[in-house]
Amino acid sequence: MSSRILRYGLLILALAGFLALALPQLHQLPARAAGDEDYRRMRLLTEVLNQIKSKYVEQKKADELLTQAVKGMVSSLDPHSAYLTPEEYKELQVETKGTFSGVGIVITMRDGTLTVVSPIEGTPAFKAGVEAGDRIIKIDGKLTKGMSMMDAVKAIRGPKGSKVVLTVLRDGLGKLKDITIVRDMIPLQSVRHNVLEPGYGLIRITNFQEDTTDKLKNALKELQSQKPPIKGLILDLRTNPGGLLTEAVNVADQFLDKGLIVSTKGRLPEQEMVFKATPGTSAGDYPVIVLINQGSASASEIVAGALQDHQRAVLLGTPTFGKGSVQTILPLDDLGALKLTTARYYTPKGRAIQAKGIVPDVEVLWVTPPPKEPKKTDSSSAPLREKDLRGAIPAEGQAAPAEDGKGSEPEKKKNKLLFDKERLQRDNQMVRALDLLKALQVYSNSPTASR
Repeated sequence: MSSRILRYGLLILALAGFLALALPQLHQLPARAAGDEDYRRMRLLTEVLNQIKSKYVEQKKADELLTQAVKGMVSSLDPHSAYLTPEEYKELQVETKGTFSGVGIVITMRDGTLTVVSPIEGTPAFKAGVEAGDRIIKIDGKLTKGMSMMDAVKAIRGPKGSKVVLTVLRDGLGKLKDITIVRDMIPLQSVRHNVLEPGYGLIRITNFQEDTTDKLKNALKELQSQKPPIKGLILDLRTNPGGLLTEAVNVADQFLDKGLIVSTKGRLPEQEMVFKATPGTSAGDYPVIVLINQGSASASEIVAGALQDHQRAVLLGTPTFGKGSVQTILPLDDLGALKLTTARYYTPKGRAIQAKGIVPDVEVLWVTPPPKEPKKTDSSSAPLREKDLRGAIPAEGQAAPAEDGKGSEPEKKKNKLLFDKERLQRDNQMVRALDLLKALQVYSNSPTASR
């Protein structure tokens, strides 16, 4: 046995002994028995390592074998736990800060298959037609079966301008589909905002990163300063794969001035945390509709669940992904890290998100309605109204139309925040949300509405 193998073996044995001694709830005798069993299994690992090192058909380094052993052990826990090498740990740190080169998708393992949680809006994958729920069968012709999450991420990412081919299986498609994507720098612009119609605003959050809350506050401020100011808001969290827990809590806090936002529960007392809203909000006291779908995961589910439980918003769309577990990043001595699932998320009413997701109050599928053909009318069939008569007296408070068909006043400058009408009409969920928002606003102003 080489000195390096012996060193790794001793290190593993020492770690096993430490873990056995670190369980104060066990009595001394059972702890020693558990430690003996751990030692036996660790010796098995050392023996297998030695046999591979000396007899395998190709020469293998002990470092590589032990790294794969650790990766296999951690990945067997759940789809979100992983051992990160020093290089992978650096990549993870970059993702939460701004820009990286790739295609712009969030992936997970579902039933042993590499699956797209959601494409990030505006990225090459989004533009190429990758959809939430797509199962990635091959990457550049290589089968993904048995491939680890981190290896899949490495295979999909690459230099700007290079191509990658994802072979996906999509529900309802019935056959494999090759999607060629040109890699690019992925700018994580987390917040966008628009005016849907005068008085009705839209804020789209694509992911939760370090500056999301600040950008949300700015968006709310600009929308609320419009003329007329908004009297209803749509918060779009569709295909939002999540991000930083602290930002999700802070975003929900902009709509809530008291009460629980989310709690976590794990095996250890320090893994049980409670996050509460603080007094004061950035959002006004107007109706809010939150759009969700199967691509809404993790942090976006926290926001949706909190606003739903506090009845601060109506959720519209389809059930969310159901990723309700907490991952803690534990730096290691080799400059890598352990991404370990340590707790579960719970909504203010104690609902578990994990593997259940958030169910919308109003379930609406995203369906693109067929384009409406313009009706062919002539002067004899078109309905005639008083305002259509030449020289008719204009309605009170309105100026008479100019005879040449051009407005007498200069055309008002178009609002740069105005959302594209054609794009709106193609989004069935958005249309339904806007209709519901108007109904809620009318009802809230009704004399019969409860106060």
